This record gives sequence, C-alpha cells and structure tokens, in this order.
Amino acid sequence: MKKHDTPLLDELESGPWPSFVTDLKRRAEKNETANDLLGQLEASYKEKVGHWKHGGIVGVFGYGGGVIGRYSDRPDLFPGVAAFHTLRVNQPSSKFYTTEYLRKLCDIWEKHGSGVTNLHGSTGDIILLGCDTEALELTFYDLTHELDTDLGGSGSNMRTPSCCVGKARCEYSCLDTQAITTGITMEYQDELHRPAFPYKFKFKVSGCPNDCVASIARADCAVIGTWRDDIRIDQDAVKAYVNGELPPNAGAHSGRDWGSFDIQKEVPDLCPTNCMTWDGKELKINNGECNRCMHCINVMPRALRVGLDQGASILVGGKAPILEGAQLCTLVIPFMKMEPPFDEFKEFVEKMWDWWMEEGRNRERLGELIQRKGLHEFLEVTGLKAIPQMIEYPRENPYIFWKEEDVPGGFTRDVHEYRKQHAR
Repeated sequence: MKKHDTPLLDELESGPWPSFVTDLKRRAEKNETANDLLGQLEASYKEKVGHWKHGGIVGVFGYGGGVIGRYSDRPDLFPGVAAFHTLRVNQPSSKFYTTEYLRKLCDIWEKHGSGVTNLHGSTGDIILLGCDTEALELTFYDLTHELDTDLGGSGSNMRTPSCCVGKARCEYSCLDTQAITTGITMEYQDELHRPAFPYKFKFKVSGCPNDCVASIARADCAVIGTWRDDIRIDQDAVKAYVNGELPPNAGAHSGRDWGSFDIQKEVPDLCPTNCMTWDGKELKINNGECNRCMHCINVMPRALRVGLDQGASILVGGKAPILEGAQLCTLVIPFMKMEPPFDEFKEFVEKMWDWWMEEGRNRERLGELIQRKGLHEFLEVTGLKAIPQMIEYPRENPYIFWKEEDVPGGFTRDVHEYRKQHAR
C-alpha cells in the first residue's frame, strides 16, 4: 500500500491543537480506505474541488434511513474510497457507555470498515465513516446481534432522539431524560427507519432550562424540564455566598480572581424579569414573575434549588438554516407532567405530525410550515390554547381604532419602533 504525499494536510498538524490528520495517518498505516481518504482530501485541497459524488441510494434491507451513501468521483486514483458510506448508529440515551460496549463497537468497525469514527456528530449518533457497499449488511448484522444496537435516523424521517444526562448526573434536572428519549425511540421505530416525512424531524430533551443539548436552537420538538412551584431557598447558604464562605458559580471561575462576590450586582440586577430582591439580610423571589432562566440557581447552586412540582415545557420549530434561515423554537405548552408512558405528549406529537405530513412541502421543516401557515393554524390542529407570550408584537391592522389615551406613549410609537425597543 503506497502512501500518498500530503503536504497541505501536513500543515493542519502544525498548530497547537490535536488534528484529525494525525488520527487518519495512524489509521492509514494499516487501512487502505483511510490511506486513500487522505489522498483524496489532499487532492481536494490542492484542486479546490470536492471529489465526493452522490451515486445512488444505499441502505440495509428493510430500512430507508441510517445509511448515507457516498462515492468518490476519482475511484481510478483512490480505489479505497470508491464507496465510502456512512452509518449512523443509535446512541444510548445520554450517551452512557461501558468500556465493553465501546471495545466491541471498535472491533466490529475494524472488521468491516475504515475504522474512522465520529463520536458524536451534532445529530448525536455514533458515526461510522467509510463502509464499502458489500459490507453494509455485515456491519448491520453484527451491530444488532453482538451489540443489540440499532441504526439511527437519516433522510426525511425522525432523527435519532438525544438528551442530556438528566437526573443520572445532574442536580438541576427536572426530567427523567433517558426514559423520555428511550420511550420516543421505541414508540416511533417506523418513523425512525422508514422515511415518510416532508423532511427531517428532531426531538431533543433537556432536563432543565439550562438546555445543555441546545434543543431550543436545533430541535423540531424540544422537551425542556421546568417546574411550576417556587424556587427553594436556603437563606443560610445565601449568606454564606455573601460572606465569601462559598464560591459562586460552583467554583467554575476559581482559577481567576474576580473580586469579592456582590450578590446585588450578580443576581438581582441580572435577573431578566427583576423578580428578585436582596435587602442585605434575605433574598426574596416573586415566583409569579420568574421565567425560569436558571441564572440565579447557576450562580448560587447551594442556596437555590429548582422547584419540586416538575415537568416539561414543550417547544416546536427550531432548526439550523435550510429554507428560511435559522429559527429558535416557539413555546406552545408551558407545562406538561412528563410521566411514563407519556401518552399526553405522544398524542400531541401525532397531531403535529399529521398536520405536517398533510401540509408540509418537500424539504420543509415543521418550523417553516408554522411560519408559512401561521401559528394559529398549528394551535388549532393540535388543540392547544393561545397564550399572550405567543404574540410577537402588537397587531398592526389599520382597521382597528384606538383612543390616544389607550396607547402608551401616544400614536408616535409605531409598531416597528415598538419591536426594535422590545427586541431581546
């Protein structure tokens, strides 16, 4: 096996950070696929042309998703990557692994593929990069029979649900994120493996409003843990923070001297709803105005705790740029008790899917459909009630008349100025 010269790729090893090139070179010592991958990538850098092409649909028997076909347009120069397919493997909830599992996974991939992996892609799956067409079924067989592991989602289907560590490791979590994610995965196997949607659909589950899986920005349906009673306060611990006995932010900034902790500046003054007050002796919270931003709890975790009446907020429509640009999720259900078998949540999901599959255009995400058809139609088909927080800005219908005394600031404040001043 002749090694390829890679002067341009070598430059990527010269910086201070670990380089994927070094890993690929290590694989290339004993794997022809990895060796030709380096050669083709070097050619792409030199010629400023990508050499991957789409050459048809590939997959495993009975599944429409889980395998992404990829072929080289220069198999004459790089035969090792003539077919370089990707398998998405369904990761365990919260990505907890045993060393035994990982060793078996690596053995299977060493046996059938390039040995190049990505743990984890932004979707969350275990990514196996570089499988020959003939080896797809063999790899799939070993994954299911030796590891009891299934493929994840790709194409216009439900993508592999993912979640944070939840109550397994996190004191802030208000949800059993593993139970929800596993429940969704097992319930909707057909939607996961056999693409029938207008486009991709992602569930992501965060145990608390810190949203460590960034569900609000990346999920078509985000499940974010929350509570509806009061934040628990330990006033003695509050005083310990004020007196410097406890480090704020759980000691996360202990490596730098930020000066003494100023509770007024660092907690009440930064509260987005101004629902907190400190009188020098006691911290008080107007919980009716709290929007669960988690800032105060993150700053003083020993003094403040999430409430005990816990559930989830359900948000829809988040995505990265596709047709209409990036969108954050819209809150549609402020609070839902997420208890097994999650029937209330599944009923909502299926109403949402029915509408999307009926009305959605090809490659149109749920958020884009809501943007096109209007949130009012989404609420109508899912049977949800509108709440004031769903209003983006005051109505601007010219046929609605107001008395000047009813308009704060008079008629000089037009709608666009109002939106500018209230943009956050």
